[in-house]
Amino acid sequence: MSIRIALDNPPEFYTNLDFISGRVILLLHRPETIGNVIVKLEGESRTALTIPATGDRDDFYRPRPGATGAGNIVTENHKILYRVFQVYPDDGAALPIQPGLHEFKFNFKMPLNNICHDPKAMSSLLGIGGMGGSGFRTMDGTKQLMLQHVKATLPPSLTGFPQEAEIRYYIKVTIQRPGFFKENWRYQVGFKFLPIEPPRPAKTNQEAFARRPFTFRPRAALQQRKSLFFGSKSSPATPTENSNQPPPSIEMSARIPFPSILTCNEPLPLRIIARKLAPTTAREQQVYLTALEIALVGYTQVRVQTLENMERTKWVLLSAPQLSPPLALNPSTDPVDAEFEVPKSLWQDRRLPNTIAPSFRTCNLARRYEIEIILTLSWGPPSSSFSGKQLPPQSITLPLKLSNVEVYSGIKPPQELLNSVSVGGPDRPPRLPSRPSQLSVAPPQPQRPHGAAAAAASDPLYPPQLGPGGVMHDEPPPSYDEAMADQLAGPEARPAYSGVTAENAPSTMPREKS
Repeated sequence: MSIRIALDNPPEFYTNLDFISGRVILLLHRPETIGNVIVKLEGESRTALTIPATGDRDDFYRPRPGATGAGNIVTENHKILYRVFQVYPDDGAALPIQPGLHEFKFNFKMPLNNICHDPKAMSSLLGIGGMGGSGFRTMDGTKQLMLQHVKATLPPSLTGFPQEAEIRYYIKVTIQRPGFFKENWRYQVGFKFLPIEPPRPAKTNQEAFARRPFTFRPRAALQQRKSLFFGSKSSPATPTENSNQPPPSIEMSARIPFPSILTCNEPLPLRIIARKLAPTTAREQQVYLTALEIALVGYTQVRVQTLENMERTKWVLLSAPQLSPPLALNPSTDPVDAEFEVPKSLWQDRRLPNTIAPSFRTCNLARRYEIEIILTLSWGPPSSSFSGKQLPPQSITLPLKLSNVEVYSGIKPPQELLNSVSVGGPDRPPRLPSRPSQLSVAPPQPQRPHGAAAAAASDPLYPPQLGPGGVMHDEPPPSYDEAMADQLAGPEARPAYSGVTAENAPSTMPREKS
């Protein structure tokens, strides 16, 4: 016997509104009786943190290998995606299958949002699915009702935090075999997921910026030096620079378009500008940019119940510890408040790595970004050696930080979905039901059941909700964006993304306590 799942034309990663179709291939060497063939589309967001010791304020949260006692680790698992498809049999009766190769087709569609936030959907999963005697095991959704949830777009696949956090998506198949001493056959395959980006705000001329002014220290004149032998005086040093000249004063700023949005696999829309704050008249007052580093810093917030931990990850986009030749900023002929823009050619060909996940927020995990820039400025051209008649250049390192930066996946949603959001708005309140006027004729009352049928129609602990006119409400209709999503197909253009380097590798997360 062997089982495998073959996906139809699998892309590098899936995204929202994609159709995931494939086949369950079963090879039998002898006759077998099979009850149900169940295929599940699942996504999990799992976190684990260590319970802190009394008075411990250090980095104690991450579970460490060899920790004594399973009670030191607290875990939390959110089923952000859960869909079930019964591919065999149609009537629910167990049938014998002859030896040979058998295929069972399945088809799913990736939704927009997570499912664990919906209490109605979770409470309907009681651990048993199917009808009558052909029931099969499902997730017990009542456990999800005890956790804190948020409604958000499905997060991207995420690993890189062993024994602490991961987000995985996979397809599972379960082949049930009737009998007390027969074990069910199971198989699963993982896949990468990258969500579509939210609607982008309209472009503006505004910029988010971080700036830092700095003034160099005044230089002192070279003193007359004495000889080390017999205390005789040597010839006085003649400085090549005028010590009465004021030191240069400059302001460095980093600017990106506002709202601050970066796109995966695209270069930074960054500008670095130097502004002169004090007048300069001599060439010796020239300031040079000698080193530059640009990095994207990601902060991953990990939460388990009341415990939280922040993981910091840094991606260096540009590292130029020694610019050759150094870049001269604000020539002496420029007036005060003149701006000089550092050439973008230094970083315009540096794209964001394909290992960077877009910003997201889910029930127990969140990711945000910042841009860190380190500038090294020098008053005077840097040199490896200085003569007795030259003053060594002053140098200073200035850090700049741009906070609240969003990273988008670069997968644009379908235009029909954008149109629906622009018309209704993401926070559009539900439409109120029509109220009958006083002059209108009351609708006829439905006949009430009698006897046992009346007892089964309503539960005194959970009375039915009645609408206008005494009509009982059915299940709530899907939201507008969900209804639109069911009619749309996934986007075509997609950037490169690795994210999870081994989606089928075994999980490193600690086991959950039952």
